[in-house]
Amino acid sequence: MARSLSNMLFKGMSILPATNSLKTMVSGSFCRKGMQYSTTVPNDDPDTHDDFKPTNKAATSGISLKDIVEQDIKENPVMIYMKGVPEQPRCGFSSLAVRVLNEYNVHVGARNILEDQELKNAVKTFSHWPTFPQIFIKGEFVGGSDIILNMHQTGELKDKLKDLTAEDDAQEK
Repeated sequence: MARSLSNMLFKGMSILPATNSLKTMVSGSFCRKGMQYSTTVPNDDPDTHDDFKPTNKAATSGISLKDIVEQDIKENPVMIYMKGVPEQPRCGFSSLAVRVLNEYNVHVGARNILEDQELKNAVKTFSHWPTFPQIFIKGEFVGGSDIILNMHQTGELKDKLKDLTAEDDAQEK
């Protein structure tokens, strides 16, 4: 069966159009149902209007990315750097972390690291942690979604967030 499957695969590959299609597939583009998709982002495209080019707000404000991370963590008792936003996570790990934190009804500050590669790198450097999401509670780096889930299951997260839920309840009254 494996042999027939591999034969079908190779026969299917021999049906592929000439080398132009393979070249575009290698460069990050692919076609599906007549639509062309690209997985690459053009760099310094002269035809792109300035309004549509990515911007780095930190560079224009004069504040360093490290300062932005420190400010985020200081101003938000619970801060998550994630792929997407809490209302619309862009990966399963970020979604899991948000769902766990939402169980505690605390205010969560968040930044979408997909919007700014330099901020993403600054957060990695700040925490000395390579993956996302990254969660900070009361100024302390806690970890990612697996650690938050484990803390939730053991009750440690409830203890860590206890005074934050009380503060949030007092502010609502």
